[in-house]
Order: sequence, then structure tokens, then C-alpha cells
Amino acid sequence: MKLRIVVTLKNGVLDPQGKAIEHALGSLGFAGVGEARVGKLIELDVADGTDDDTIDAMCRRLLANTVIENYRVERA
Repeated sequence: MKLRIVVTLKNGVLDPQGKAIEHALGSLGFAGVGEARVGKLIELDVADGTDDDTIDAMCRRLLANTVIENYRVERA
């Protein structure tokens, strides 16, 4: 089974990479760009019988820092 785990920063957490992208786009002449936020996408191929609790444990223990990040799991 293919999974996509999308990890994003929680609201209120500063995003220096996002700020750098905002400034760089402005410097390149792209007007009208609002807030940029940077996250990560992790694709996994897991056994078909892998249950939701196991997937959640993988995310919480390794793939996302749940203090500052949110995550969601998408099944492909």
C-alpha cells in the first residue's frame, strides 16, 4: 500500500525557509506572493495489512515533530 504523509508547521510556528522564499520571489519580480510555508512530503510503501495505529505511531515517533508540526496521511 502506498502512503503519502504530508507534514506542515503548526500555525504560529515561525518558518524561516518560507520567509526566504517570499523574499526571493519578490526579488525576482514576482509580485503578489503572500505568505509562503515550507513542509515536507514523505512517500512510503507499506504492507497491505498495516493498520492505522501503526501508521500513526510511525508519524509520531519519527516522521513528524508533533510539538511544532501537523501531519496527515493520504492513501494512494
